Amino acid sequence: MIPYGRQEVTQADIDAVDAVLRSDFLTQGPAVMRFEQALAANCGAAHGVAVANATAALHLACLALDLGPGDWLWTSSNTFLASANCALYCGARVDFVDIDPRTYNMDPAALAAKLERAERDGRLPKVVVPVHFAGQSCDMAAIGALAKRYGFRVVEDASHAVGGRYRDAPVGSCAFSDIAVFSFHPVKIVTTGEGGMALTNDGLLARRLERLRSHGMTREAPLMDAEPDGPWYYQQIELGYNYRITDIQAALGLSQLARLGDYVQRRHRLAARYDALLADLPVIVPARAADAHSALHLYPIQVDAARCKRSRRQVFDALRAAGIGVNVHYIPVHTQPYYRRMGFARGDFPRAEAYYAQAISLPMFATLTDAQQDEVVAALRGALA
Repeated sequence: MIPYGRQEVTQADIDAVDAVLRSDFLTQGPAVMRFEQALAANCGAAHGVAVANATAALHLACLALDLGPGDWLWTSSNTFLASANCALYCGARVDFVDIDPRTYNMDPAALAAKLERAERDGRLPKVVVPVHFAGQSCDMAAIGALAKRYGFRVVEDASHAVGGRYRDAPVGSCAFSDIAVFSFHPVKIVTTGEGGMALTNDGLLARRLERLRSHGMTREAPLMDAEPDGPWYYQQIELGYNYRITDIQAALGLSQLARLGDYVQRRHRLAARYDALLADLPVIVPARAADAHSALHLYPIQVDAARCKRSRRQVFDALRAAGIGVNVHYIPVHTQPYYRRMGFARGDFPRAEAYYAQAISLPMFATLTDAQQDEVVAALRGALA
């Protein structure tokens, strides 16, 4: 089976983890800080806060921005569940914005039209979460301009996009957002096993994210309501969580980060080969925006129903039967039973639904060989015949 995604673990990674296992700190130690500083520097952000996973990072980002009951969070329906669920964890309400049919990302024009209606109705969002689907940045300048006009905060769900760029700046620089969130799940571009990080240029937000990941606890005397009894003293000043990442995971991530540029470069070479090899087939290949350099976490094609007599399901099943571990990203969140019980219905966001109906994610990972890619294309050619 050739999977749609796969991590690479090298001897250097193993040695980095081994060094931590032989050290004095397995968690809450120096490896976490080194990983935070390295990724923040790589992305051009001032602060990084590493946490247990990207879902935790999204949750803490919403809490740090004071999202709560009575507030609205808007995100894309073409995303994983966590981009919406983070609002519900805070007691806030969720709504969605349809996608650009070319990039599969949040459509700034659809966002602008929805904001205009929401302003009339008194239902403007407090937070908007644009999702950099498949590793390609959303049009953050347009979204940032709307944020200034309508007064909402922006959290980039960049879970797919570490190593990507937008307008010649790294994704995660937070040039048009308050916070950017990355994922280090094993199918992502670099991995910590499980893990995530929130980046920000706001020092106060960073310190609050740090408190919230560890029970809302502080040892900073200016934040306490009493004089410390001694150097052991701490106070819980708000309700937080245990969302910490370990030094073991951070050491793996820091080691992998050294290969990030090579990983993204290889993914672009594979994408260019896919583009050429699939040119004569009845599929729609993913577009890449001129002002973004995608990290290419995924390579999602669409089975072109107008040119192909086989359904997406038939093609998917044939590929799986041939040993190609394709997947589908994503089932639109608003069509999930949990969200339908909130009042959402099929047909609410037709472009996300139309994309989903034809989508298949082909294998895309840095260690995919040209020979394996040829095998994938041959199997796809047969499945479409």
